[in-house]
Amino acid sequence: MPSGLNVVILAAGQGKRMRSRVPKVLQPLGGKALIEHVIAAARTLKPASICVVYGHGGEQVPQSLRTDGLTFVKQQPQLGTGHALAQALPRLEAAGLTLVLYGDVPLIGEETLAAMIAGGGDRLTLLTAELDEPAGYGRIVRNRRGSITSIVEEKDASATERGIREINSGIMALPTARLEGWLAKLTNRNAQREYYLTDVVPLALADKVAVATVKAAQWEILGVNSKQQLAQLERIYQGQQAVRLMEAGVTLADPARIDVRGSLVCGADVRIDVNCVFEGEVRLADRVEIGANCVLKDAAVGPGTRIEPFTSVDGAKIGANCRIGPYARIRPETRLAEEVHIGNFVEVKASEIGAGSKANHLAYIGDAAVGRDVNVGAGTITCNYDGGAKHRTVIEDDVFIGSDTMLVAPVIVRRGATIGAGSTITKEAPAGELTVARAKQVTVPGWKRPKKAVKGDE
Repeated sequence: MPSGLNVVILAAGQGKRMRSRVPKVLQPLGGKALIEHVIAAARTLKPASICVVYGHGGEQVPQSLRTDGLTFVKQQPQLGTGHALAQALPRLEAAGLTLVLYGDVPLIGEETLAAMIAGGGDRLTLLTAELDEPAGYGRIVRNRRGSITSIVEEKDASATERGIREINSGIMALPTARLEGWLAKLTNRNAQREYYLTDVVPLALADKVAVATVKAAQWEILGVNSKQQLAQLERIYQGQQAVRLMEAGVTLADPARIDVRGSLVCGADVRIDVNCVFEGEVRLADRVEIGANCVLKDAAVGPGTRIEPFTSVDGAKIGANCRIGPYARIRPETRLAEEVHIGNFVEVKASEIGAGSKANHLAYIGDAAVGRDVNVGAGTITCNYDGGAKHRTVIEDDVFIGSDTMLVAPVIVRRGATIGAGSTITKEAPAGELTVARAKQVTVPGWKRPKKAVKGDE
């Protein structure tokens, strides 16, 4: 990469058609803001600086971004792309190249950006693309020899120029040392009354600076101006994620019905059914199977584990050969060892569950340490909250918890204990013994069930 590379990301646009109070560049795509995708691509170039020019939405943009290695400049008023780049000039290193990107063009590829700056030196490089429907984009005007003579914005283009299919993406690499002089010469004599950055092209030609082009795939240069366009880019992005996963050996029941909103890393022979959503950082080890309609967020799943349909896993680590769900909810700070079974309508939160333990039906395990080979019966609840603080439940190895048991924390059930069904346990249950805590059963002789009054019977 060339030394002294500056990256400037123009992110001041209002995006009126988004109909949102959220700035356009902060709209979500694949679980991240549009501009975060652009920043991530820019970072692969290892630039000396990345400067974000923001405007609409005020301080929301700098406040929402991880600021490591970023500088911010506010464009106010917003008078066009040339004016925006001029605001960034004081923050740029004078030598080398300046690469101009756009915060609402999120799918730009790393290889394409590398090609943009590969030439280095004293030349201007434009990123172009061939579109079947180029409406809305500036057109690349070339002479008979194929050399670029200018870029004309659509609102200023003639009928002939509007027929040109090669469009300007707006992304360009410019010699930084030339910027101050070129930007000072821009005028706003156009339909929009704005200072167009594209007008530096004739200035470069007048200065005998070579103007080169790099061609991008159509999807790389797509911008976002409406919620419809945002949805279209989301499907393109998700399609790319599906292809990446399948090329790595993952079996997808339907590539069109998966959403990756973060990072999904999979081992060998992973199978994912339809309508699954992966958020944050998710890792699936070898032979993991994910059933239909599951949501996994910031989770690690061990080899051979099966997540049954309609299960939610958030902030948890699941061991090997477990069976989770269907309709289970695994909440943050949960750690499951190998061969754990968590069944339908079971919720686990901030708990460790040892190898071979089972909670197969309708239970809540919260703020608990559960040992090995424990059976938690249906309807069991760890009563961990007293209205002011959370308390811990400890269940040691080889414990059998009968159905409909209330464990009122803080409480300990010792190794090998059995708890009778329907018990409310408020004191330590001793090891190897049966503990039962029930109200006395009473039968009332002669009691009659009340009857509803018959209408008109008084």
